[in-house]
Amino acid sequence: MNITEKAAYLKGLAEGLSLEADTPQAKLFSTVIDLLDDLALSVSDLEDEVAVLGEQVDAVDEDLDALETALYEDDDEDDDDKEEDGFFEIQCEGCGEIICVDEGTLDEGSIVCPGCGETLEFDFSCDCEECRDHEEESAAE
Repeated sequence: MNITEKAAYLKGLAEGLSLEADTPQAKLFSTVIDLLDDLALSVSDLEDEVAVLGEQVDAVDEDLDALETALYEDDDEDDDDKEEDGFFEIQCEGCGEIICVDEGTLDEGSIVCPGCGETLEFDFSCDCEECRDHEEESAAE
């Protein structure tokens, strides 16, 4: 039973009480039941409107997904081009902001994050055995 049916049921119960119409109790019951009936109709209308809005939001969400897919596919292609052009994306560990830097900035060894002000340091040295062997070979030559 939905809310409008419940309001109609209460109206029927009140009519079945056979209250005299001129008494204050009858007037109170009548007014309260009329109010409940109006509220039930308003709620029913709102439920219908929410259902329509839900459908519209779903449609917008689908359109947005398609747009994001198209947009991010283009970005993926652009990211490849940036690395080929000598630009690299670095994510700040402090705030998570993505920063695009060139090779010269990487060679300097550090940069200040524009988002949070934290200094990001770049260390390209490696302590693995293969790198040490390669450095020793280069030094011997």
